[in-house]
Amino acid sequence: MTTDDGSAAVYAYLGPAGTFTEAALTACLTQLGRLEGARLDPHPSVGAALEAVRSGAAVGAMVALENSVEGSVSAVLDGLAFGAPLVIVREIKIPVSFALLTRAGTQLADIRSVASHPHAQPQCRRWLEANLPQAEWVPVASNADGARWVAEGRYDAALAGAFAAEVYGLTVLADQVHDVVGAETRFVLVSRPTAPAPATGADKTSLVLVIGQDHPGALLEILTEFAVRGINLTRIESRPTGGGMGDYFFSVDAEGHIDEARVGEALIGLHRICAEVRYLGSYARADGVRPDLRRGVSDAEYAQAQAWLARVRDGRT
Repeated sequence: MTTDDGSAAVYAYLGPAGTFTEAALTACLTQLGRLEGARLDPHPSVGAALEAVRSGAAVGAMVALENSVEGSVSAVLDGLAFGAPLVIVREIKIPVSFALLTRAGTQLADIRSVASHPHAQPQCRRWLEANLPQAEWVPVASNADGARWVAEGRYDAALAGAFAAEVYGLTVLADQVHDVVGAETRFVLVSRPTAPAPATGADKTSLVLVIGQDHPGALLEILTEFAVRGINLTRIESRPTGGGMGDYFFSVDAEGHIDEARVGEALIGLHRICAEVRYLGSYARADGVRPDLRRGVSDAEYAQAQAWLARVRDGRT
């Protein structure tokens, strides 16, 4: 893919080469038909990848939002909640299973240090305790960083995707390393603010909600805006704003698209009661699941209700 001036479109990701994030970005751009001609630009941190988009150095960035075992990635939640606005334009889920990568000739008994991203170790904790009780786990910026440093001799082994072995000239000493079979990570492609793609009927809308002054029932007020309109939340969690103890924002994924009446009306309600609402985009769900709408919340029923109200106001009861 190229930009309007003919140059290659740049997409940022957590590097170096050989991360799951790079694999997710490649898969996503392939789905979108944008991989050919695109330039994939590795960055040393999630924050740096997001800032590349904000600065205009990249048209998009792929970041890991949550894992089915370890939960959400706080650096990504905070990176989207603060700073110049960004929006999610696509999500993709990929299965995650690690391999133990070592230099040629290394045996399990030789390993005294294992490097990985902080989200990898909890997914392999029991395996490490059973197979490498003598090894120290060392957190690094990315799994590929761990593989690179093993190749350079800094550490004995790394937990990374098996595909990283070829990138760094390492050996797969053990494959399918995990505690939970079927684990997957949800990645999102973010860009500078833009109009969302048309609704597909199987969509999500992501938001950051700031209550402001805490008070009894504050969370209930937020949840009510969704509940009365039949909107299911697929994820809600609190994160500190940094403004002091007890000062939090909520990161939310809701079923539906901003162009749907029930979702648009919920956002209007949230804007009235929240100190701040940051819209993070409406985009197609990776799993393609359509919500099961209860009576009274479809676009057609909203339109019928609006028409009825107009008749009442005009005296045409």
